[in-house]
Amino acid sequence: MTWLRSLQPRPEAAAVLLCFPHAAGSASFFRPWARELTGFDVHAVQYPGRADRFADDLPTDLVAMAKGVRESLEPLTDRPIVLFGHSMGAIVAYEVARLLETTGVDVPHLVVSGARAAHDPEFAPVGAAQRSDESIMRSLAKLGGTEAELFSDPLLAELAMPYVRADFVMFENYRHVPGDPLRCPTTTVNGTGDGHCSPDRARRWAELTSGAFDALTLPGEHFYLIGHPPYELLRSLG
Repeated sequence: MTWLRSLQPRPEAAAVLLCFPHAAGSASFFRPWARELTGFDVHAVQYPGRADRFADDLPTDLVAMAKGVRESLEPLTDRPIVLFGHSMGAIVAYEVARLLETTGVDVPHLVVSGARAAHDPEFAPVGAAQRSDESIMRSLAKLGGTEAELFSDPLLAELAMPYVRADFVMFENYRHVPGDPLRCPTTTVNGTGDGHCSPDRARRWAELTSGAFDALTLPGEHFYLIGHPPYELLRSLG
């Protein structure tokens, strides 16, 4: 099954916006963005093990996942592809950007949101494999993502926990492999009250690109983008 979901097809759009969800997230998180960002053909990545990929093997290797996404992008490379990733999705987006550039595809812009830099040794929480289901649920609730509501229903929680745990473990096991810096411009976006990633930690993304770098903060915590999606920034990139 393809990695990409076209949320509101606009084949006439001059550029593609490809969105990468956070850990435990799915492509549908970005459906409202497709309605608002009319200048883009908006696609989102659907990770294995959830939604319409529920029967697929759970993800175990973040870089391998990025390679699958890169292969699925081939039909879209006739247009510029802006990449946006939130939290774990920022790391996946970064690895896809690397693959695109090494295969000769220019990336017009990478936007990394709510994430410490990929080479930051403390980019992800640790100990996910040993944590109880209840502990992981509490972490999600503390972060404030929409998936936290899922765990108020015991049946839904039972169905979701395998892919939620798999995401957490995969994220924790990722290790950045040094290489050439990206050439593309990169922008970080963070909530002013994000306890996971401070603006100072986010600025380390500048070390991973030779292109222009900018940093934006918006009101909110780790999931600032629910109440304050960065539409203005993204429209400026279309």
